[in-house]
Parts: sequence; structure tokens; C-alpha cells
Amino acid sequence: MFRRNGNQCVATFAIDEVRVLRKVAGEVVGLLMDGFDHTDPVVGRLFPDIYPDRPDDSAEFRLYTEGDLKTGKIDQAGAILAALPDDGPGEVRLDGEEAEAWLRAINDARLAMGTRLDIQGDTDLGDELDEAVVRDPASSRVFQLSVYAYLGYLQESLLNALPEIEERH
Repeated sequence: MFRRNGNQCVATFAIDEVRVLRKVAGEVVGLLMDGFDHTDPVVGRLFPDIYPDRPDDSAEFRLYTEGDLKTGKIDQAGAILAALPDDGPGEVRLDGEEAEAWLRAINDARLAMGTRLDIQGDTDLGDELDEAVVRDPASSRVFQLSVYAYLGYLQESLLNALPEIEERH
């Protein structure tokens, strides 16, 4: 996964990892661009009401901030797409700013997946994955839980590489 190399975070990705990351980042972009539905629980998780007990105030706040927030999230997912090899395996090198964009995009993807998979704060991901494998090892849930876990591992490796880079600035 990610490691520090000079003032960059560097990772080498296999073809399957590149494909998964492209798909996940592309799905985040699609969610934010196509039929943005505020009743979708994922949208609610990515853009929570600032005033949950005052829907009118939340709607007004959203009116002024949502466009910029959406653009930022799309740009962050785009940073993943831009840095990945076009086709095939390859190396990704990120400076501090690019690494932070990746972290935010991975976080958004994990929030979206966690919402769809009904992962709660007290969910033991290992147990959840084990149960899904027992029920049906070939299920889409097993794959999705595996991707969710992989994104967590990727995020952690990038977080661990980033502070060392930031100290040099």
C-alpha cells in the first residue's frame, strides 16, 4: 500500500486494485451528478442536515453550500481517477495535497458503501464478512464488504504515510 518516498506518498497497484478504485471513484461521481436525490440515505450521509430539527433552515443552508460541496467531492473522486494508471497495474505518486484529496474521496466512498451495507459504528467488519461468506461466498455482499475493508486499509496506509510528508513542509 502507500508508503513515504521523499515528499510523496507512493503505492503500486495491481490491475484489479486499479479497476476497483476506478469503479468506486466513478460511482461516487455518478451519485453526485446523476439524479442527486436528497431522500437517498447515502446522499443524506454525505450531506447531512446542518440543522436536523429545523428543515427550513437546513434547506436554506444547503442552497448556499451544496453546490460547492458537491463540486469538491467530485473533484476529490476525480483526483483518484486522474492519478491511477489508465489501464493495467502501476504506480501512483501523490504529493500532500493530492493525498488529502484521496483521503477525502476514500472517506466519501466508505461512507456511501457503509450506508448501503448498513455498517454501524459497532459493526465488527470481520464478523460481518465471515457471516456473509457462510451465507453465500459468491454474493455481491461479500465482494462489497471486501472492497469496503480494502478501502479502509488503503485509507489507513495513506494516513500513515501522510504525516511524515507534512512534517517536511
